[in-house]
This record gives sequence, C-alpha cells and structure tokens, in this order.
Amino acid sequence: MAAARARAALVFMALLQMAAVVVVRASHVVYPELQSLEAKHVDGKLRTGYHFQPPKHWINGPMYYKGLYHLFYQYNPKGAVWGNIEWAHSVSTDLIDWKALEPGIYPSKTFDEKGCWSGSATVLPSGVPVIMYTGIDPDERQVQNVAYPVNLSDPYLREWYKPDYNPIINPDGGINASAFRDPTTAWYGPDGHWRLLVGSKVDMKGLAVLYRSRDFKKWVKAHHPLHSAHTGMWECPDFFPVAVAGGSRHHRRGVDTAELHDAAVAEEVKYVLKVSLDLTRYEYYTVGRYDHATDRYVPDAAFPDNDYGLRYDYGDFYASKSFYDPAKRRRIVWGWANESDTVPDDRRKGWAGIQAIPRKLWLSADGKQLVQWPVEELEALRAKHVNVSDKVVKKGNYFEVTGFKSVQSDVDMAFAIKDLSKAEEFDPAWRTDAEALCKKLGSDVDGGVGPFGLWALASGDLKERTAVFFRVFKANDSSHVVLMCNDPTRSSYESKIYRPTFAGFVDVDIAKNKQIALRTLIDHSVVESFGARGKTCILTRVYPRKAVGDDAHLFVFNNGESDVKVTNLDAWEMKTPKMNAEE
Repeated sequence: MAAARARAALVFMALLQMAAVVVVRASHVVYPELQSLEAKHVDGKLRTGYHFQPPKHWINGPMYYKGLYHLFYQYNPKGAVWGNIEWAHSVSTDLIDWKALEPGIYPSKTFDEKGCWSGSATVLPSGVPVIMYTGIDPDERQVQNVAYPVNLSDPYLREWYKPDYNPIINPDGGINASAFRDPTTAWYGPDGHWRLLVGSKVDMKGLAVLYRSRDFKKWVKAHHPLHSAHTGMWECPDFFPVAVAGGSRHHRRGVDTAELHDAAVAEEVKYVLKVSLDLTRYEYYTVGRYDHATDRYVPDAAFPDNDYGLRYDYGDFYASKSFYDPAKRRRIVWGWANESDTVPDDRRKGWAGIQAIPRKLWLSADGKQLVQWPVEELEALRAKHVNVSDKVVKKGNYFEVTGFKSVQSDVDMAFAIKDLSKAEEFDPAWRTDAEALCKKLGSDVDGGVGPFGLWALASGDLKERTAVFFRVFKANDSSHVVLMCNDPTRSSYESKIYRPTFAGFVDVDIAKNKQIALRTLIDHSVVESFGARGKTCILTRVYPRKAVGDDAHLFVFNNGESDVKVTNLDAWEMKTPKMNAEE
C-alpha cells in the first residue's frame, strides 16, 4: 500500500509540472480612441517570420498537456494597443509551428468583468489542468481566480469555465488591492499543502506573497512572504528548481518537482526566484535554497538581490515564464518583447508585441548563473547555408557575409582575439551599469580589444545598422572583463523610434583560450543574441526603413586595436513556420 501511495505521489507531482501557463503584459496605458480601430491592413515588412505572434493586433506563455504545447497570451482583438484584454490561445507540437484556437478566457463574470490578466496553470492529481489568473473586479481590485477545461478529452483544451466560488484569493490582510497579481504555478509540499506565489508590494518593497491550500479552493496567506526586496512592485514571479552539477543527473536537465520527494534528489537542486520589476521594466533572478518546512527562500550570497541582479536577458525581454517540459525533460523559458516604435506606428502596421524564441534553461556547471539556448526544434527551420572560416579582421575593417538572405536568419560564430594586452583598463565603478558603459563606448568608439561583432539588418551603405558586439577590458594583471552590447542607435532613419542601448557583462575567462562565441537570431525587426553559448542574452527590437527584405545586409566588423579572427561562422536562412494563420 505504501508503495502504491508513493507511485501515486510521483504521478501526482509529474502532472503538476506538466503545465505552466503564463499570460503577460506590459504597460496598462489604455488608448480609448484606438480601441475600436480594427486593422484594415497588416504591414508585413517588419513583421517577424519565425518569432511567435498572432496575425494582427496586440499581444503581450506555455503549457504541455497530452502531447501539445499550449500558449495562452494576453491579446487585444480590437487593436494594436493595450486594452480589451482576453486570453488568446495557440497550440503546437514542436514550439515552432502554431495553430490559433478560440480565446481561452475572456471577461464574463463579476470577478473579472474589468479584465483577465496574467496567470499560470497547474495540473491536479485527477489530471485536470487548472488556470489561475488575476481578474479585475467592479471595484478595480486585483483578485485571483481559477478556470477549468470543459472537456478533458480534448487535447486542445478549447473551452474553459469559471466556478462561481471565485475569487479564490482576495486582497485581504493588508494586501494592496491595486498591486496584487500574476499567480505562479503551484507546487505540492511534503506536508500535503499546495503553495503558490502572487506578486505584490508594500511601499517600495516587492513581495512574493505565499499562499497555501489543501484542496485548491480555499487558500490562506502565510504569515510571511516567501521573499522580498526593496525594488518596487514584483510582477510575474516565477519559482522553480534547477539541478546542480555533480549530482546524479546532468545539470542541463530540467527538474520535475515530483522528484523532490526523493530526499537524495532534493539535496541536488537549488531554486530560482525570478521577478519582473514594474518600475524599471527589467527582470532579475537569484539562485538559492528553499526550506520546505519554514517556507523560506534564501538567495546564495553571490547573487545580487536588487535591481543589479542577474537577468535572463539584458534587452527587451519582460514578464517571462518558465515551464517543465516532460517530453524532453527540460525547462523552457519564454519572454515577451514589446514594440519600441510609437503607438501610431503600431496602429498603422496593425500588430504589436512578440514572444522571444523559447529557450532551454539550466544552471551553469559552476553554479554562478543560469544559461539559456534556443530550443533545438528551431534548427528545423534552417535552410540555405553559408560559411566563413579563419578570416582575420583588422582594426577599422569589416566584411559582408554574402550568399544568403540575412533578414530572416540564424548566425552562429566564434571570434579569436590576437592580443589581449591591448585591452583597456576597467573602472570598477562601471560594474553596476553595463548599459551606461555601452552607451559611452559604443560600436563606433575605437578601443583596444573590441568593439568587434556584427552589423545586422544593415543597409548597403551602412547608414542603417544594428550592432551586436563585444569589448574586452583589463581588470588587473590576471583577469579581464567582457562587455556584450546590442547598439541600435543607427538602426533606423526614423527619428521618433525609441532606440535604447542594451548591455550585460559576460562571465567568461577570455584569457584561457582567447575566444568567444556569438549566436544571433535575426528576424526582420528582432535581433536576439546569445553570448558565450548563452551566458549573456540580449534581445533588441529595431525598425529599419531601408534595410528591409532583400536590402538587409550582414557585416562583421572590428574597431579595436587588436586583430580578431572569425574562426568559424555558420549562417542559415530561416524558413517561415506556420504561425497562427487566420482561417
């Protein structure tokens, strides 16, 4: 009997982590004058080819159930701006080709009549997936609700219903009702209680408010939050285990919470807490230990627990959500990228917002950070291929990568540095603001070792170009600091476009082999880059006016004193998958 209970518990927890759904949003600014403006024409010149987005209008996601990946996302069916939000729904067998279904959830009850905002999903022991989401009630309070599928035999989960006992969590006990949203995927503890987190704040303190339940209906707030920090409102919290190197499993494998009932396995994991900061529109994460008995999470000392913390992505990447994929035993993270052009621009082109490419995520072997890499399924889109090998680029020189169309491409390359002794001195004061450093020392500012990298989505005359590059500094006689930047300041002739410079430091021992890798996914209005095999990631939205379609070019450049060699560059044109085509 005990063995049967143990097997049941394993199945129970396996079902739990088969689903993790999120719907994300950015600004809550509503444009009433634009809400009824149905797009008559969708401008496809800058529309992405292989990044997820609906056919038109505004979006701002994931779950695995019965062989299908489900993506629910906030969608405005009436315009390319925020408002009229409902949960749109798409499904896929491979995370690449997507089929649009009917909306999953939309305002229909008193407890969500003014909006259905972000949420997550959990699969109960019975096999029933449950969506937890934030609803906006008639008093503009943010309340937490549940929804269940109407037909469990339908793998597409087309229809959902909302029990009348909603809301299941109210903003009671001193909770700020206007800052109380985005419930996480629930997890099941050894004491027989479910737990989940809801993002909130008290003054400038961000909170991951903890709730417990035995039956998934009645939830009780814990006496203390799971964690907090003085960073302002915490949106879209995410909390999950990762394997550490040296254990019984490979550290790149995802961890199903079902396995944590095995004490030996539990000792081989750490936990990640990620939060999205409403004030800065950035995210950061920490890695640490979670005590199930006390419900306390303590970040490791090496992880800054503030605005300067490590990020999944140092660019336009927000409201991310991870989920455990049992089909391939991996953890996948999705993030949302907003537009950085103007609202009238979004109206004219008829669409706004995309999802980043889904990324496999794991804890690095040294335990110092998370590493991300595009899911392997993406490689099925690779088509025409070109290669460049052992090509030296001297100071002030550049060359074009020809023989393929780079406007929709995947470029994977590595640089070798000839002379590290030419690296510039690094000021320790720069450590807390990589973006300011990149803005000060941009791609056109000559250096010692770097800047070197790519000019993507470039016009033939180079008057439009987006730079992705590295610059190496000398910290002391034995160590170096590597800066990675995405610089879109010259990406478009359009003067009103917001063109922030994004940057992050790369934790790599550049002196060891004097090489660094760079993979860049280029997709019309997206440049998504992975430095040092996924240690530092930066996504940038750009809107060229000249470097579009066949007129978009790709160059390799070097503006540093030291020569660099392109040891290997593989570039592929990328096919366009089936992407939510309207039937």
